[in-house]
Amino acid sequence: MNIEPFQIGSVPVGGSLPVFILGPCALENEDFAWEMARSVKKIADKTGIPFIFKASYDKANRTSVKSFRGPGVEEGCRILGEIGKELEVPVTTDIHTAEQAEIAAEHIDLLQIPAFLCRQTDLLEAAAKTGRAVNVKKGQFLAPWDTVNIADKMRSFGCHSFFITERGTTFGYNNLVADMRSLYWIRKEGIPVIFDATHSVQRPGGLGGTTGGDGELAPVLARAAIATGVDGIFMETHSDPENAMSDGPNQIPLEFLEDLIIRLIAVHHASHGA
Repeated sequence: MNIEPFQIGSVPVGGSLPVFILGPCALENEDFAWEMARSVKKIADKTGIPFIFKASYDKANRTSVKSFRGPGVEEGCRILGEIGKELEVPVTTDIHTAEQAEIAAEHIDLLQIPAFLCRQTDLLEAAAKTGRAVNVKKGQFLAPWDTVNIADKMRSFGCHSFFITERGTTFGYNNLVADMRSLYWIRKEGIPVIFDATHSVQRPGGLGGTTGGDGELAPVLARAAIATGVDGIFMETHSDPENAMSDGPNQIPLEFLEDLIIRLIAVHHASHGA
């Protein structure tokens, strides 16, 4: 199924290469955010990928009340906006309320709707009406064909620059399974689809007070998704995953990111003749 191309800043969606949404899980502090953004931008420039920088200003659905959350919407979006302007890259972050959509839209190129809020009509409408592109993460509780209803909402609100991100389906307790058929079925409906390689290997709440995961499988699933055919890959990366303030077990170590991207590009060319 051909997807109608659109732009997010300077980045084409539906171009010759899939979009890469890369960055740390949490915006731990300003210096860290700049360090990660510059490092990932250098890799993106070297490998020639379309790149959007990602970091979350508020981890609102952490397992424990004691867990780190982030600097908040105003400070976080200011930091991300300044990174985007100086490095000349689009930036993205997740929003959780209609009010946050308005604040974020002043600085953020791509608004992300968290999986657990993907059916919240008022939030989808608020994001759509900002005029920004929107990334809706598919809830772990939804079948692939249920995303058609989300797409209908976005279009009815006047937003046509959006995609759905697959990030696994709940399978028993503390486990997710990524079904590659989902990517085909969603895209068959004419909906651009992103695959989230790192959240798909989570084990939510699997460590009791924190989320665990099988980070070593993230590159495996990313390769499979690229071969299946997607419009983009979402991967969180960190310079020191063992000491990350959020989701450390699932993030790609920064030192391995360039090699992984090169492999993914090779899989894309081999699979799709591009």
